[in-house]
Amino acid sequence: MFGRSKPVVLESYGHRRKRGRPPRWLVLLLSGVAVGVAGVLVVQERYLPPRLSASESSKLRTAYDTTEAERKRLQEALGEAERKLATTTTQNKALQDELAGSRTRIERLNQDLATTVEALPPDPRGGTVEVRAGKFTVRGGSLVYDVVLARDRAGNKPTTGVLQLQVVGSSAKSPQATVALKPVPLSFTSHEVVSGSQPLPEGFKAREATVQVLDRPAGRALGMRVMLVK
Repeated sequence: MFGRSKPVVLESYGHRRKRGRPPRWLVLLLSGVAVGVAGVLVVQERYLPPRLSASESSKLRTAYDTTEAERKRLQEALGEAERKLATTTTQNKALQDELAGSRTRIERLNQDLATTVEALPPDPRGGTVEVRAGKFTVRGGSLVYDVVLARDRAGNKPTTGVLQLQVVGSSAKSPQATVALKPVPLSFTSHEVVSGSQPLPEGFKAREATVQVLDRPAGRALGMRVMLVK
């Protein structure tokens, strides 16, 4: 009865825990971590895009850099094209203004020419088309001519035909020779100044020119006049 007494151990939770078993809270924590990792893996495998390897990531980066460089190049090209378009628009506006000014000057010159033609002496021969004036010179073996034509009763419908020049002169073979030059097409309403040059035979010396206005080559005469070659 009076032997050695044993120490009494008090349990704070009211029961004894088996030795070697982990705490319940640690088990729950580890279980939650495992479930979370498994969920992440399942989501990645089923719903997210597949993960790229190192080589695939490198290729993707290279493709991105190439695309970005091309985008910048195209952006610069677009800016250059916009600048050129602005410059072209400005130039076109200047050309349009210049064209409008040229048309205005041409209209004024036509009016001045019509006034000058009206002031010229009438064709003594008359005719449907009057040969009001003409200038003929020989230069470099060619006959250079300026002929002023006018219609007596000008209408809206233009007169069409040809201008036929016959040059009288002398050559080494004959002291009196006539050369018919190539017909010149005509189409005018009220007046027309026909200018040009045509070659003469070699050694031909022109003295006078007969101006004929025909409705067609070798056709009906609409007007005629003989003038000196100076």
